[in-house]
Amino acid sequence: MFQNSYLSGSSPHAFELYIHLDWKLPSSSPSLVKRYVAMGFPKEMVVTSIKEIGHSDQNALLELLLTYKVYCEGVETECIAVLLVCNFDELENLFVLDITLFSSNSKFANQLCPLVYFVVQDIVYSRSDMRRVRKEVEAKLDNDFVQEMFEKDEKINSLVDMGFSEDEANMAIIRCGVDGDLSVLVHSISASRVAGNLNLSNHQNIAICVHLWQVMGGCFDSFGGRKKARLVEERKKKRKRCGCTGQSNQPSLDCNHDEDMLIPNPMVGFNLPNYSLPLVRVTRRILEQDMGPPYFYYENVARAPTGVWATISRSLYDIQPEFVDSKHLCATARKRGYIHNLPIENRAPLLPLPPMTIFEAFPRYKKWWPSWDQRTQFNCLLTGVAGPKLTGKIGRALASANTPPSQSIQKYVIDHCKRYNLVWVGKNKVAKLEPQEIEYLLGFPKDHTRGLGDTNRYKSLGNSFHVDTVAYHLSVLKGMFPNGVNVLSLFTGIGGGEVALHRLGINMRTVVSVEIDKASKRIFRDWWNQTQTGTLIEIDDVKSLTDDQVATYVTTFGGFDLVIGGSPCNNLAGCNRSSRHGLEGKQSVLFHHYVRILNAVKSAMARK
Repeated sequence: MFQNSYLSGSSPHAFELYIHLDWKLPSSSPSLVKRYVAMGFPKEMVVTSIKEIGHSDQNALLELLLTYKVYCEGVETECIAVLLVCNFDELENLFVLDITLFSSNSKFANQLCPLVYFVVQDIVYSRSDMRRVRKEVEAKLDNDFVQEMFEKDEKINSLVDMGFSEDEANMAIIRCGVDGDLSVLVHSISASRVAGNLNLSNHQNIAICVHLWQVMGGCFDSFGGRKKARLVEERKKKRKRCGCTGQSNQPSLDCNHDEDMLIPNPMVGFNLPNYSLPLVRVTRRILEQDMGPPYFYYENVARAPTGVWATISRSLYDIQPEFVDSKHLCATARKRGYIHNLPIENRAPLLPLPPMTIFEAFPRYKKWWPSWDQRTQFNCLLTGVAGPKLTGKIGRALASANTPPSQSIQKYVIDHCKRYNLVWVGKNKVAKLEPQEIEYLLGFPKDHTRGLGDTNRYKSLGNSFHVDTVAYHLSVLKGMFPNGVNVLSLFTGIGGGEVALHRLGINMRTVVSVEIDKASKRIFRDWWNQTQTGTLIEIDDVKSLTDDQVATYVTTFGGFDLVIGGSPCNNLAGCNRSSRHGLEGKQSVLFHHYVRILNAVKSAMARK
């Protein structure tokens, strides 16, 4: 049972809200408790969750723990009760609209740092109330608390520099405490994100609202039958829109179309070779009419603007995206999202396995690599590279510096090396990766792009698939199509998907390739003519491929076994500071043609 109390006096927090629980460890499940505690959940939270729903359904138990983590821990820690200045009617609105917690790194809370405010839609607090609360809180702050917040900010910055989000860093510090070692915080974040792509079930959302009412001294019976019914009805409508039912224990993995998709950390997809995710069973809901054939496979950048992946998922039959960073498969990062209707069991990686570190891939660079450059993998390989002006400037800065260079010079050099994936080729000398080195890192054959100018080579490689990742996903087709496949390849580029199929030993009887870039078409055609015996049909533009043409190809070839492609990411990528307009941007809007053509294939094959 939840109880609440407001503490004052010696506490450095005014109007703090504390949650007290009656914890008793059930003797029947000590090993299970230890397992979840190792994943980063507080022992008391685990025990209470087991007492509430038992431990027979571990998926439901994990989901409830994540629910408590999101709703309860934010209330326990550094929470100022602005709710004290609300009347009861406003509290009713609070739970109809749900709670938004603005942590101390948000713009609003920074003005009253280190407080965390509840912000409720359509509720405006008077300025005098806010000033009064602020003065009372500031009067309580002492030096120890200020020092604690300074340490917290330092650790948040360190975790963000390591690639974690500020929200993840904040939650880890809440779980482990400000004095927690950085390695403990990293472990806590990784453990909590093991189930990062699980959503909260609707009945548990409502149950937590009940608990929070009890915490805040409200009586749930006073919630009002009319507003309670409205809340429940809204939950039901959302569940119905998403195709969810109230009959399943399994969490919905694709019911957040009105929100941004949750990007898991680590970004390891549904499974990767030699990478296990304990206690989490991935279940995807794909309707029978959306199962293959035809199988489809769509790719784009993972870090797209808010709402983009929800829109992509909704357009592609509400199938859950699979987010993968290629650094878990090779020596370079490439954060991508994939939506497909392929099976996810019995996958197999390409052999031999690619090198996982810079020195495994290119041992010759170790000779000149300074000890203060701690990189072991490359960042995402971009379409552009550093020019001689920048590398010369870095060389001159190092030549005039002490040995080792000062921290400021080291930071300047490392920042540019990370951004442009520079390597050490001599004393105080850095250089860009050569095109053939990028081909190797991305899984393409040697000299795949040779014959073009370097600018076109870097551009085409920067826009390509990572062959090993795609091959791992497509490997399930090998046993399904022993006689080969017919492929419709949209936005073919330099043929990353086809190279993956070829390296898997899957014969391509026919490929209808749609690609507008002449340089990329030349690369792909040259590779095809040297390695394949099937039929290649080339089309210049997805906009010119009509539904009638699609139907004709389906009739001619007996259908397509695979529709593969990734539409342009120009208006989605984070490095685009000028025209990051999402799926309605000038280039990225072509995604809708992928959907149109895929639907045309499905319709034509259904009429066969």
